[in-house]
Amino acid sequence: MNFLKKSILLVLILISAYVFGQNKTIHLPDIFTGKLSPQSLQQVQWRNNKAYTFVANNAIVSTDARKNRTDTLLTLSKLNESLKSISKEPLKRFPQYSWKDENNIRFHIGDLFVSYDFKSKKSTLITQTYPEAENIDVSPDGAKIAYVYKDNLYVSENKNNFQISEDGGHEIKYGTEVHRSEFGINKGTFWSPKGNYLAFYRMDQSMVTDYPIVDISKRVSAAKFEKYPMAGMESHHVTLGIYNNETGKIVYVQTGEPKDQFLTNIAWGADELSIYIAVVDRLQNRMKLNQYDALTGVFVKTIYQEQNSRYVEPQNPMVFLNSNSNQYLWQSQRDGWNHLYLFDRYGKMIKQLTDGPWVVTELLGTDPKDKFMYFTANKDNYIENHIFSYEFKTGNITKLSSEPGQHTAYFSPDYSYFIDQYNSKDVPNKYELRLSNGTKVRDILTSKNPFADYKMGETSIFTIKNKENQDLYCRMIKPADFDESKKYPVLVYAYGGPHSQLVKNSWNGAGYFLQYMAQKGYVIFTLDNRGTANRGFEFESCIHRNLGDLEVEDQMMGVEYLKSLPFVDPDRIGLDGWSYGGFLTLSLTLRNPGVFVSTTCGGPVVDWKWYEVMYGERYMDRPDENMDGYEKASLLNYVKDLEGNVLIFHGAMDPVVVWQHSLSFVEKCIKEGKLIDYFVYPSHEHNVGGLDRIHLWRKIEKHHDLYLKGK
Repeated sequence: MNFLKKSILLVLILISAYVFGQNKTIHLPDIFTGKLSPQSLQQVQWRNNKAYTFVANNAIVSTDARKNRTDTLLTLSKLNESLKSISKEPLKRFPQYSWKDENNIRFHIGDLFVSYDFKSKKSTLITQTYPEAENIDVSPDGAKIAYVYKDNLYVSENKNNFQISEDGGHEIKYGTEVHRSEFGINKGTFWSPKGNYLAFYRMDQSMVTDYPIVDISKRVSAAKFEKYPMAGMESHHVTLGIYNNETGKIVYVQTGEPKDQFLTNIAWGADELSIYIAVVDRLQNRMKLNQYDALTGVFVKTIYQEQNSRYVEPQNPMVFLNSNSNQYLWQSQRDGWNHLYLFDRYGKMIKQLTDGPWVVTELLGTDPKDKFMYFTANKDNYIENHIFSYEFKTGNITKLSSEPGQHTAYFSPDYSYFIDQYNSKDVPNKYELRLSNGTKVRDILTSKNPFADYKMGETSIFTIKNKENQDLYCRMIKPADFDESKKYPVLVYAYGGPHSQLVKNSWNGAGYFLQYMAQKGYVIFTLDNRGTANRGFEFESCIHRNLGDLEVEDQMMGVEYLKSLPFVDPDRIGLDGWSYGGFLTLSLTLRNPGVFVSTTCGGPVVDWKWYEVMYGERYMDRPDENMDGYEKASLLNYVKDLEGNVLIFHGAMDPVVVWQHSLSFVEKCIKEGKLIDYFVYPSHEHNVGGLDRIHLWRKIEKHHDLYLKGK
């Protein structure tokens, strides 16, 4: 009897502990502590063909892929000991590192670039830059550093700093991102394969209008001028220089007229004799892949062209094969989907390697002998991302990842192994070691569920149809302790613009704040409308010249679906979005008066004529070419119809969607007698980052609680 009582008592204790453990709720400050983040491997890299490394407990740890033997290679304390003769201050955490070879790593601390030799156990200073160096780019041999200092370009080698340009400043920029980081541009310098030459962007902005950004940190507020080329106005002129590291001389590539063009997707030939540029015209409907002589800058020939009545948008440079420098891989949407093609260096297409109604998301590379090509794609499932191989001899495509979700691959140098990192709606984070044919070797790390002790609502992903009978992917999070018999308020989170995909089979895809709002009793809903990415060119580009029309139409189909659900209160639907999402949420509110009770949006595009050339003209053409489209998309024309409760946020120092957008909207509301709420973050740019984001979230929460819950 005593045994039975004790057993029952133990079961009750376990049940109580489980129930109590499931009652935690998210606190916004916890988001920044890492408590809610899945476990992960830090700085995963391959040391050689058989061993991979990562950082754990402030040390580099190595694992033998064949024997599964793990060793600690270097601790932070031992690294600091070796740095005493180089650096005055000891490191507090293990730095970012890269393998030069299997016995040497490279890293930098402040303005010092250092190597560590595992055989001698010594650190050596490679070189040193000027303080406050930006846009750092290390040469392939690791001996030279290109960087930008005070808008000029420098190269550091053997502890010497060589100034490459002298006229850098507000009007002219060297070695930085150009064309406002469109067309896949994310850097401004490009080392040749052997490090003998450095190609770099030179951006002349003298012809671009100075746009004032207010800086209140001064004793007297000052204007910080941003070069901002608005749609239809004059844009900056970009040239590409090539610095000869041996002679110190520069030649400029003769990219010709008009100067008002876009130089994108820079690639070097393996022999360092040629450089290739994808040149896009100002209209953005024609691209020429041009070859230039790297020694003289002279134009050689156009090896390939693409054009489209809407727009062309090259995102990835050509990649030459390892075993044949006369052939290269090229990514293109020429057949309506982003796929991989094999060309020869003269521009003849040898073969389309991938095809079908799906999108290649990344080229991962080819093995040293080019027997196989590896890539990620959403083949078979638009909301997932998997790892595939392509066999050049047979043309066979093999899926190498097996579990549902979002997959990332880390291949060994010889492509014999890869680490498969993935997550999904149900899997926080997992790492597996696989052979290059996809065979699983072993598990490496399986993260614990960081929400295990929290009361979380159910997340579901599904599709509805739009008026064209196309599938629209949706995500819904139901409140914790969901009761089918109750009526709940809904918060619709939207972005809806090009290059975005919010609905994926991924862990915590909605983000922590929306999970937090679900815990507070909101149904959270997100829909990817036409105009969003990874569904093919037609799906994304059909919004061309008429931004706001099809996006609103599709989102309203989602609203009609929500209203059909018995647990949704149709009189308590709210909206939230930022940037393009701000444009979309305001468009939804203004074009459908009375439907949305509560709207919050940040950094909204209000009128596309105030947006920048590259993005704005791609999707809307120039204002004088599409006056009707610009007029219809302008939110100022709908203010008279405003109903509901709107709160707009803006960063006063926003260089992306300039403050003029929302200020003009406020001015129009005043003229029309419409009452809205408005909040400015004086020191923030296009978004609100850091701990100040908690303040933003609380403002959003308070607004929706007031109008959707009556609190």
